[in-house]
Amino acid sequence: MKIHLRTVRLELAEPLRISRSTMTARDAVWLGVEHDGVTGYGEAVSSVYYGLDADTLVRLISAVPLGRFADPESALRALPSGGVPAAVTAAVESALLDLMGKRDGVPVHRLVGTPTSFRVPTARTIGITSLAHAAAEARRLAASGFEILKVKAGSSDSEDDVERVRVIRDAAPHVRLLLDPNGAWSVAEAERLLPRFAALGVEAVEQPLTPGDPEALGALAEKSPLPVIADEDAVSLADVRRLAGRVQGVNVKLAKCGGVHAALRIAEAIEGSGTDLMLGCLTASTLGLAPAVHLADRARWTDLDGHLLLAHDPWHGIGGADGFVQASTRPGLGVEEVAAHEDVA
Repeated sequence: MKIHLRTVRLELAEPLRISRSTMTARDAVWLGVEHDGVTGYGEAVSSVYYGLDADTLVRLISAVPLGRFADPESALRALPSGGVPAAVTAAVESALLDLMGKRDGVPVHRLVGTPTSFRVPTARTIGITSLAHAAAEARRLAASGFEILKVKAGSSDSEDDVERVRVIRDAAPHVRLLLDPNGAWSVAEAERLLPRFAALGVEAVEQPLTPGDPEALGALAEKSPLPVIADEDAVSLADVRRLAGRVQGVNVKLAKCGGVHAALRIAEAIEGSGTDLMLGCLTASTLGLAPAVHLADRARWTDLDGHLLLAHDPWHGIGGADGFVQASTRPGLGVEEVAAHEDVA
């Protein structure tokens, strides 16, 4: 099997501010794996939080010895489960699954056990922004068909967070609301604020506490008026097993856990525990989000809007602009590139 890599810049349509940072762009590394005239694709994106820049991703992906395998199945079975960042494993796995699906003429969701295509609602993120802009975005997104909005919180003024949710609720009274402080609060702050957000009709809260103390997160979830979804505290399968039955949800991102099969192992681990699955994402192109879309029928909450935050998405095939993402019936991931970029790696 042969590989080729390409690095591109993904610009956001507008800055996205969360509690710990503001993002305007992200680098993406595209991996192509070719075998017997068929090429499968995957994407890994840079992340300051996970300490991955484009050069590091290129180096690590290049070091995966795909060329020594006779077929994608052999390579898939040999993918490393440790010692390599999860984003690298997820991108390589994506390319191999895409290749296998294209070769066999079946979509990825059939390869992983779902026989039929499906369409599910996705949340759409509203960052920490002015009240007027938040209200206008909520009205626009609700009119476009979005049924779920995720509101970022954790600004320096908690009253500003409460008011942002209030104006969004007023602007879009029928949408479901999720809240995400990205670990910005202490236990005392969370206990003080969560009842107020519950009164505004928020459905669930992601990672309210600073990550690193899953025991505190579990204890908060036991008495919280809102379901608590672990994110930064639920990275690996071992993390999830520690939290299963203690929190109401875990946010699984393929770039965080290691890909489709790692996500399936997590889903199996929490089954029947009282902890539900949320599928999330980093800001990425349609190519990066497509593998997760093929799992979205398994999730209680789907938050796969990273491609919708871009000024220009260079791939298409999963939808989302109307508030719903869809697992394509086309072979493999079912996505296609819509713009040409220069090879830089």
